[in-house]
Amino acid sequence: MGNALERHAVSPMTTFFSYGFRPFFLGAALFAGVAIPAWILILAGTGNPVLLSAARDWHVHEMLFGFLPAVIAGFLLTAVPNWTDRPAIHGRELMLLFTLWLAGRVAMAIPLILPLFAAIVDGAFLVALAGLLWRELAAGNSWNHAPVGVAISLYAAANVTFHVLTVSGAETDLALRLALALDLFLLTFIGGRLTPNFTREFLAGQGKNERPAPFSRFDGLSIALVLMAALAWTVQPAASPTGWVFLAAGTVNLVRLLRWYGWLTWREPLVLSLHLGYGWLTLSMLVLGGALLGIGLAKEDAVHALTAGAVGAMTLAVMTRASLGHTGRIKHAGTVTVCMYVLVSLGATLRVFGPGTGLSTNLVLGSAGAAWSGAYLLFALVYGPYLIRPSLDE
Repeated sequence: MGNALERHAVSPMTTFFSYGFRPFFLGAALFAGVAIPAWILILAGTGNPVLLSAARDWHVHEMLFGFLPAVIAGFLLTAVPNWTDRPAIHGRELMLLFTLWLAGRVAMAIPLILPLFAAIVDGAFLVALAGLLWRELAAGNSWNHAPVGVAISLYAAANVTFHVLTVSGAETDLALRLALALDLFLLTFIGGRLTPNFTREFLAGQGKNERPAPFSRFDGLSIALVLMAALAWTVQPAASPTGWVFLAAGTVNLVRLLRWYGWLTWREPLVLSLHLGYGWLTLSMLVLGGALLGIGLAKEDAVHALTAGAVGAMTLAVMTRASLGHTGRIKHAGTVTVCMYVLVSLGATLRVFGPGTGLSTNLVLGSAGAAWSGAYLLFALVYGPYLIRPSLDE
């Protein structure tokens, strides 16, 4: 649809709320750049862990239900117009949705707010996002994207479940595992579309004869195995069969990744970064499967291969490409953008494998957090002006 809405922008506020990727990508980057250092300070005993909930629960919740949903919202609200051939959600409606996300972050951080009120405020964002997504899919008769709508609806349910369990004083692990399982599916489903499509476009432009394998039954098997692993992990997180399903899913998705010829995209990191993100996804399934079987990494470290590694690398890949393309800039990753990719993977590598080196825990986690959050702060610094100002092709 281009940037037709933005051609009529007469103020920075109008521009900023003309497309979902603008406020949500910037908001997610700034939040990641602040929330992770705050968590590291709490772990080191130098911060003040006066939060609405326990520090560990706050950290996990805010990454799964605060940071990542903002990126998802930015991506979906920008992609849905292409899926449905309808105008983008913009203006007051987008402003209200972004304000609701911000209110959730404040509510989860301030201990003076009543837990029930905080739960309602925070839980409302994903519910609203799911409602808007279903409205657009129905109006545009775009039912082939219904799996995404189902995933976001379940994501909203997982957050509501988290709050219900928290208010009742019960363990929240079930809700958190459900959110992680949905992350696995979304990365597999969406990443499995974006990565080969953009690779195919790049290789065609380079005059290469190789092309990513078209979607086939093998890809369907890859997704099905991920769904099986995600479901098994949700209901039977400590069972040995769950670990074996994860190993199978990781192996098959690694083969799927190799069928996309990612090594031929080395000249354009903007495309290569998508392969890197999917590579982290396959690694996360393999190490998590091993952890569940008592092999290799501890389970907490293996989970961070998914959250810090796959989520971190894939979100930055999507955020940078979408921000460049939708603001009329050349879709090319310059030196600073490459630094973001390096920093986020460095941070993930330190977080996943650092604890096994025998080095100081504070040193390892501090370095990992600095690198990972630094990547998002760098995004906010460099891409923030792009997101606030009008597009170049107006």
